[in-house]
Amino acid sequence: MSTLNASFVQNMSIVRPEYFFIIGLSGVPYSRFYYIFLCITYFIAVIGNSIVLLIIALQPSLHSPKYIGVFNLALADIGETNALIPNMMKTFFSDSQYISYNACLANMFFVNFFITLQSVTLVVLALDRFIAICLPLRYHALLNNTVMSLVFLVVWAFNTSLVALSTSLMTRLSICKSNVVQNFFCDYGPVLRLACNDNSINVLINNIIAALFLVAPLCIIVLSYMGIFFALSKITTWEARLKALKTCVSHLLLVGIYFLPTICLFIASAITSLTPNARVISISLSFTLPPMLNPIIYVLNTAEIRVLIRKVLKNRIMPIRKSISK
Repeated sequence: MSTLNASFVQNMSIVRPEYFFIIGLSGVPYSRFYYIFLCITYFIAVIGNSIVLLIIALQPSLHSPKYIGVFNLALADIGETNALIPNMMKTFFSDSQYISYNACLANMFFVNFFITLQSVTLVVLALDRFIAICLPLRYHALLNNTVMSLVFLVVWAFNTSLVALSTSLMTRLSICKSNVVQNFFCDYGPVLRLACNDNSINVLINNIIAALFLVAPLCIIVLSYMGIFFALSKITTWEARLKALKTCVSHLLLVGIYFLPTICLFIASAITSLTPNARVISISLSFTLPPMLNPIIYVLNTAEIRVLIRKVLKNRIMPIRKSISK
């Protein structure tokens, strides 16, 4: 479906389709199994991140600046997966790949908002590790629960404003080239390419968002860890270095999982021309795997969370053993 067959709503000179057609994977045999795989990642992500949220919320010992950041990341992971996967399930398992114009913009806003929130949260967590290792004596003076909460309040407000601006600017575009979106959700870029009037402002805002939430975060994180490694090099004993470095392992893994797929996608797009199906698979994996893996990484690599889980399991198992022994 390459031309507009849907009915249009004409408002002055702006032409908008009543519906968009989400193409997803086209011509791929057994593509439903891939969608089922994405649904499995969704349930793991929601359950895992919900457990992390509950543990942090209910355990007073985890009410610290670092875990406020982890709590915010888990919220962003749940938000992103809920913005992506349920809508995808509705679209492809009901054999109705149409989405209304307003629903498309709403989907675009929430997906982009939570993705940018993940990126900024990783930056805040990197700065938390930088202050904890490079300025340990000033850590509690510079970072406390109130400061971290205010930081994330500003982050939520700023991200909401910028993503809402970029989404609202889509309404000034006339979508008359086609109504087929070459992705598995209402992605900003593919919808932007459907416009047939001047979209220079939209492209500018899109580039600003990419710079603020992809390039700048990665640069800040790299600079933070350069400072951390420099500070570690001044520590005399290897035991102390490893002890300090272990506090960064979880965050480094999260950064790699978040940024590496996106970097690889950019490199692959620059080197060769990706087919639409290859692009859909790459984007879907880079968006759905990090929210699934993040809680697993934090549970496995964070001693405080592991100890709490062991205590809960021990308290549950001991009464059962006593009743069996009786």
